Amino acid sequence: MADTLRLNPNVAELPPYNAGMNIAVARSKSGLSEIAALASNENPYGCSPNVSAALAELNPSRYADPACVILRDALSKKLDVSGDRIVVGNGSEEMIAAVCRAVLRPFSTVATITPGFGLHEIEPRANGAKVVKIPMTKDLRFDLEAIAIALRKKPSIFFTSSPSNPVGTALDQDQLSRLITAVPKETLLVFDEAYFEFCDEQTPDGLKALADSAISYVVLRTFSKAYGLAGLRVGYAVASDERLAQAISSAKTPFNVNAAAQLAAVAALNDETWMSVSVASVIAERNRIAGKIASLGLFIPESQTNFLFIDVGCDSSIAFDHFLSHGVIVKPWKEPAFASFIRVTVGLPVENDRFLEALRLLKAKLAEAKVAS
Repeated sequence: MADTLRLNPNVAELPPYNAGMNIAVARSKSGLSEIAALASNENPYGCSPNVSAALAELNPSRYADPACVILRDALSKKLDVSGDRIVVGNGSEEMIAAVCRAVLRPFSTVATITPGFGLHEIEPRANGAKVVKIPMTKDLRFDLEAIAIALRKKPSIFFTSSPSNPVGTALDQDQLSRLITAVPKETLLVFDEAYFEFCDEQTPDGLKALADSAISYVVLRTFSKAYGLAGLRVGYAVASDERLAQAISSAKTPFNVNAAAQLAAVAALNDETWMSVSVASVIAERNRIAGKIASLGLFIPESQTNFLFIDVGCDSSIAFDHFLSHGVIVKPWKEPAFASFIRVTVGLPVENDRFLEALRLLKAKLAEAKVAS
């Protein structure tokens, strides 16, 4: 019988991944046809027209290149990094899983930040590791002193995203230098830069900063956000050396990045201008709506991403239902200490205005309830 089957306890006890609601499901639940999907940090402007042209040449009857040679060559030229240090994945999420498989052993320790990206906890735990979470400061900044203390215990891996997902804040040059200095030789630093393209000019390039260091590292980046390829799933890892890259490559599945995704990623890289223009539009909207949110008296950390992390003053699940009833999908944050926060993606101006109006109504509703009580 099924209940007598012995399951892997590491997997059976994993927390669920907090994914954004699908638009079709949102329409069904809300009864509304117009939905602003602002939960999954997609690029609201889509992808470069070059991508559609490239996909027209796709032959789906042939296997994709398992080594992603053309895409790795293109990334090598863009990043000025040897292609032998680049591993391409089915989204950077697959690279997180592959890193864990390549490095961790049962009962290893992994350190990460809270609030943080769920897979920085889920994948290590799936591999039998203990995960230690390092809280950010009360104003949701990186706590470098606490990080340094945790790193003195020499965890096998330290995961951090900069800019932070879900907070949006990024390490500055001094903080990144302090972090690199604190990483022991026994620890692999996994530096997740999924939102790198949305950073301002003062934010350091993690890949360049780490290039001159003596530590072991993996830098993660993706085509899902700025390049608008979320539906095709393409991410990549840049390892500190070829031996580490080979271990990560061995830990992934063969043919892991499909042919359409590889074609699309190369085409997107060949149209950096389109990406830069769309990112600039997103940043302008981010700054506009951040100002509106702050004017409502709500706590909102500074963001270097295409999303905002907002303390809405009530349980995030209640807030989620409120926004859905107004045709807006947001992401309610589930980590216990941050249950009053939501994460909202910067969308098109009309979508952002819909969100702001729903937020205003939520704040008014909460104020009325407080008076009534």
